[in-house]
Amino acid sequence: MDRTWIADVIAGGQVKVQGFVETVRDGKAMAFMVVRDITGALQITVEKERHPELCDDIGRLTPDSVVTVTGQATANESVRLGGIELIPDSLRIESLAEPLPISRKEIPATKKKSAVERSSIDQRIDARWVDLRTEENQLLFQVQTALVQAMRTALLDRHFIEIHSPKLIGTASESGADVFEVKYFDRKAYLAQSPQFYKQMAMAGGLERVFEVGPVFRAEKSYTSRHTTEFTGFDLEFSFIDSYRDVMRLEEELLRAGLSAVRTAYGDAIRERFGVEVIVPETPFPTIALGDLYQALEEEFGYTVDASEKGDLTTEAERLGFEWSKKHHGHEFLFVTDFSADKRAFYHMRDEQGVPQGYDLIWRGVEITTGAQREHRYEVLKAQAEGKGLADDVRFYLDFFRYGCPPHGGFGLGVDRLTMLLLGLPIKEAMFLFRGPNRLTP
Repeated sequence: MDRTWIADVIAGGQVKVQGFVETVRDGKAMAFMVVRDITGALQITVEKERHPELCDDIGRLTPDSVVTVTGQATANESVRLGGIELIPDSLRIESLAEPLPISRKEIPATKKKSAVERSSIDQRIDARWVDLRTEENQLLFQVQTALVQAMRTALLDRHFIEIHSPKLIGTASESGADVFEVKYFDRKAYLAQSPQFYKQMAMAGGLERVFEVGPVFRAEKSYTSRHTTEFTGFDLEFSFIDSYRDVMRLEEELLRAGLSAVRTAYGDAIRERFGVEVIVPETPFPTIALGDLYQALEEEFGYTVDASEKGDLTTEAERLGFEWSKKHHGHEFLFVTDFSADKRAFYHMRDEQGVPQGYDLIWRGVEITTGAQREHRYEVLKAQAEGKGLADDVRFYLDFFRYGCPPHGGFGLGVDRLTMLLLGLPIKEAMFLFRGPNRLTP
């Protein structure tokens, strides 16, 4: 018999279900189990007198053991799990679970038992494969899948091509800082900080519209709730743009498509499990120049920074920028433009006044994107690289532009950071496996 997903079980049929044992209540005459797979949970009801051959195995079961159960699905209004129970004919234990090394949830005290505290996030990461079995964690990855799939589909509908660029590279991706160095046979190599250079190579190669979903590495010793040394990036680049505002418009459309798909598929579940409302943003997103934002934050929140910091966004300015956007535009997103050239990458195009033609995007108080029109003119790009002392380091990259390249731009999104902000979690809980300065296992 083929397996039936628990969500597809209907009363009146003979089915085979497989999953983890969530709970077991083994009484004298009756035994009750709840078995869960990735689609839902089902009550298994055993009349011991009718099935004495199952009693020994039921007595051995522990929470999180894995079982295969075959039997008759029957309607029962008193069963809370969808009004259906499974009356088993056979039970096979696939794997017995030892006592769990963590407590995945806080358990309140009862008359007979003391309260159980939830294990810390670091303890839960130590046994991440056990922690992942919760409904919240499984919903998290279903949501992440829907988000990425919707954005990918939106790009494919716009004639984008998916590429897979190398992650082992011979030169640091961007500034030369914050890279992981690795031994590569008889020489040094680096883990890619982004696919930036190779996205632009694709533009020079005439692919015109590309995107990539893949790992990104940052050797930053940051211990915040939003930083990680390895994450999944969603990057894109496209040709024949008129300005960086074309890039902004595409990002608006992409995020709206992703969040709309998530809200449709999982909005109610997210509200129930995480207490968060999925808001599909209206377009266009509000936009403000960096200098104007700092002036507004000083006038409305009394927030000031030293003149040396006003060329870039501070963490506090990101947070307050979100508050300002909500207050004045009723919007969770905010584009910020007109950064200082010394705070932007050398490959960002600059206007006649030397202002980089790009932006940052803030969502719920956190920067999620740096996007820009790139400099595609070889001599100008070379001069900008020389101005930052990088011409020798990026000579291979500069060669991409010597033989013709269309005007282009793009941006990158961190899938894990998007998930974190969408569900209101710290970054450690929003990833399949977190990597940080002190975390390299499991």
